[in-house]
Formats: sequence, structure tokens, C-alpha cells
Amino acid sequence: MEVKPFKAFRFNETVVGDVGGCIAPPYDVIDPAQQARLYEKSEHNIVRIIKGRETSSDNDSNNQYTRAADYLDAWIKKGILKQDSAEAIYAYVQDFQLAGTWFQRYSFIALAKLEEFGRTVRGHEETLSSPKIDRLNLKRATAAQFGLVFCLYEDEQKIAEKIIEAAAAQDALVDFVDEQGVRHRLFAITGKDDIAAIAKMTTDKSCIIADGHHRYETALAYYKETANPKAAYQMIAFANTHQDGLVILATHRLVGNLEKFDIRKLLAGLKENFEVTGMESKQKMLAQMKAQQASDKNAFGIYGGDDSFYVAVLKNKQLMDSAAPGKSAAWKSLDVSVLHKLILEELLGIDEKRLAAGGNVEYIKDTDNAIDESIARVDERCKQAAFFMNPVKSRQLKMVTEVSEKMPQKSTYFYPKMYTGLTIRVMKD
Repeated sequence: MEVKPFKAFRFNETVVGDVGGCIAPPYDVIDPAQQARLYEKSEHNIVRIIKGRETSSDNDSNNQYTRAADYLDAWIKKGILKQDSAEAIYAYVQDFQLAGTWFQRYSFIALAKLEEFGRTVRGHEETLSSPKIDRLNLKRATAAQFGLVFCLYEDEQKIAEKIIEAAAAQDALVDFVDEQGVRHRLFAITGKDDIAAIAKMTTDKSCIIADGHHRYETALAYYKETANPKAAYQMIAFANTHQDGLVILATHRLVGNLEKFDIRKLLAGLKENFEVTGMESKQKMLAQMKAQQASDKNAFGIYGGDDSFYVAVLKNKQLMDSAAPGKSAAWKSLDVSVLHKLILEELLGIDEKRLAAGGNVEYIKDTDNAIDESIARVDERCKQAAFFMNPVKSRQLKMVTEVSEKMPQKSTYFYPKMYTGLTIRVMKD
């Protein structure tokens, strides 16, 4: 893959004060409550551009996209956003804690030449049309790149990590802690030898998109639409798979709005193809799920209300051959594939069309309180059942993408998220 340095636009500390107050999570994880908090955090928070408020008076000439363009132009004119004077590849270091253990994830941000999905660039999840339309409208209005596409590559020599580590010994361009306690630091790599070493290292590398599939596909569409030579390159954060800080968490499912749903009927239906065991507590359910995964079994946790926890384990993996005849063995071995085909589709009637339409399945990222909050929503009758997942393993991710297949949507949750606003790329003069 071809990568190169660039001169990013960044929030100007002398004008905005706390730059951390201007940065935001990716647009697709910002709910209305967090959107409101980000608006209040700073009058210059990037949320106004990447996920601006809609109003009842919006029209073709005045809407969240036109306002985003106005913010971008005004912030550049007023010096709120200032372009770096030297080309750089940017080192991005994230420090975070999970289950009492501290991790550190290294990545570097560079421009990468866009390529169609294939040998060099591989996606791992299915995408939906509505987010791509949304991001394309934003890109058309602003001619800029805000959110990072997050890609994984393999380098046992850890060439970039050594350069990032040296850069991180200097003063950070940005240093802030987010709402989840994750520390984000940005450093500039400007040495010609270091930039050349990273560019040379990536020349023969392929990569897997970990996060930002919609953003990458939108970048391809925008380039084809405009033929803008600057749009031939996308701002991407690259992380080496050979590091302890690369963490994949689960994405759970909440099911609702199903007519005549009955948890007892679901459990009875499950018993034909699954071993279903009642659990005394949430903790025992999660421990049993983990143990089954360690034994190479497809297992799910299920909560149907009234303190009723269950673990369902697939009896015969060959059932997936008839459920998904056109898919590879790697795809059929995924827990999420088994859940979608044998449970959501066959038992609950949520086929791919209904899944894409939304309304029946909500995806819950495995943050600290995700499981307790999911249980509470079932108890409050906001949802009818919760399905708890084990995380996808990195080897499974590699196996699926190597045969040019994609996992069902929301199969993975790479933690922590790559934040938006650390670097911005403007593609117009």
C-alpha cells in the first residue's frame, strides 16, 4: 500500500484553549445525549461538523451538511483550525485500561492511496447504504476528511512502533483523556528518514479495515464522482497486529418489536440444535460462554427477563452448511454468523432484509456497563431479549478476509475508538 505524509489541519491551542474539548468520538457512536454534551463542551467541538444537529426548518440550502461546511470555512479563516507547516506522519498513542489491566495501542496516521477492495485492502464487515449516503453528503459539502479509517497490517519487525516510541518521547501535539478514561496523544513524525522507513515498510503490505468501512467506501465513491486528485488519498490510522494493545471486544444484540415474542417458545426452539443451560447469574453465564469459546464451541448468552440467564451451545457445526451454503468454512464458524442464521433468521424471522431495515435488532458495544444496561432494558420491557457474544478472535478476522468475505455487520468492536478531530484533511485549495 502506498502511504505518504501530509500537512494536517489541527485545532489551534492558542485560540481554542483546551484542544481536547474540540475532539469527539467517531460520528457513528455518538448518541443524542453525547452529542449534547459535546456541543456544550466547546463551541468549536468537531461534533458540529461530523454529526451536527438537525432542525425542523432544514432544506436543501440550509441543513447539517451546509452548516458543517460553514463551520469548517469559518474555523479556518479565524485560525481556529490551522494547517501544520511541515508534512508529517502522525503518531497516535492510546493508553487505556480493561479489567484492571493497562494497555497501550500504537498507530500512525498517514495518507494512503485508495484502492478497490481486493488483495491490498480488505474489509471485514458488511455495510449499510444510509451511513454511506450520510458521509457522502458531508464530503460533498465540505471536500474534507475528518474521521479516521482504522486499518490493521502485519509487521513482525515493528518498524513503525520503534519510530512511534521515539516520537512519543517528545512533547505531544495533543494530550487529553476522554469520557471512558482513555488517554489520547498525538505526535508529529517529520524526519525524512523516519517517514521514508514507514513508507517503505507499507509498500508490500496489505491491510484489513478494522473500523471505518463506511468512510472508506464513501472515499472511493467521492473520488470516482469528483476525480479530484487529492481525493485519491484517504487519511488512515494504521495499527500493527503484532502488539498487545490491539483489543477486540464483543458487540451484543438486543431484540425487540417482534410480534408474539415468547422467551419460552424461543428456548424450546433452540433446544433442537443447541444445548441450552440455565445459569444462576450473569457472572456464571459469562464464564460459561468464555469456557465454551476456549473449547472451540459456538456459544451465546441469552437473557429473557426475570433473572433468567442461559447459555446456548451449538450441537452440530455442520448445520451451518445448509443455513449458509454459499459461505466459506471460516465465515460459517463465526459465532455471529451462527446467531444471525440459526437464531435471528430461522427462529425469530429476522432475515437480512429486516435486519438492514432496523427496528428489531440493536447493537450494543461491550463497554463497562453494556451488559447490565442490556439486562435492565429487557427487565423494563424496552427490549424482549438480549444475546451476549464472545469477541471475535483476530485469527478469525484474518481467515474471513483472506477468502474475500465479510462478516455480518457489527461483528467486531475494536477498543478504544479512534477519535475524530486530531487531524483534518482539506481537499480544496
